[in-house]
Amino acid sequence: MISSNDFKTGVTIEYDGNIYQVLEFQHVKPGKGQAFVRSKLKNLRTGATIDHTFNANEKMNRAIIEKKKMQYLYEDGNALSFMDMETYVQIDIAKERLEYERNFLLEGQMVTIIEYDDEILGVQLPEKVILEVTNCAPGVKGNTAANATKDAIVETGYRVLVPLFVEVGDKIVISTIDGKYNSRA
Repeated sequence: MISSNDFKTGVTIEYDGNIYQVLEFQHVKPGKGQAFVRSKLKNLRTGATIDHTFNANEKMNRAIIEKKKMQYLYEDGNALSFMDMETYVQIDIAKERLEYERNFLLEGQMVTIIEYDDEILGVQLPEKVILEVTNCAPGVKGNTAANATKDAIVETGYRVLVPLFVEVGDKIVISTIDGKYNSRA
């Protein structure tokens, strides 16, 4: 059990039949009335973020989240296959659960699978990935007064805005947090 007074950023809790991660919290002690904890919580099953206020010392169960390093193998029909490199156990995760993450996954890439009581909650990608540009328009000379960009498509099929100097075949670094171009690799 954990008390709302013990909240810290990153703590995971079971509340109202769901699993939440504490993103932000603030202890408030008004002049009159009881103290309370204002918090921002992320639902680990749906990805939705909610604001919730707890009474001070309100108790709830702590959710023990397990993280496993696994290798992405391949996409098969409606699922993505991953393998634990220590036990060689393979698991499949439905494509719909990983719509955003699929943009940055390459075969053989190591990722972290997030589990709660044998329920797979999702995949945690590295902060940045290196992908090869497979298609982009050629840069136009003279348009350098401002930060000019153009569309590029990388090997996973993801479309990203890149500077004019990036060409087909270049390897670029993309942030998986916001999906934006970071630098040339």
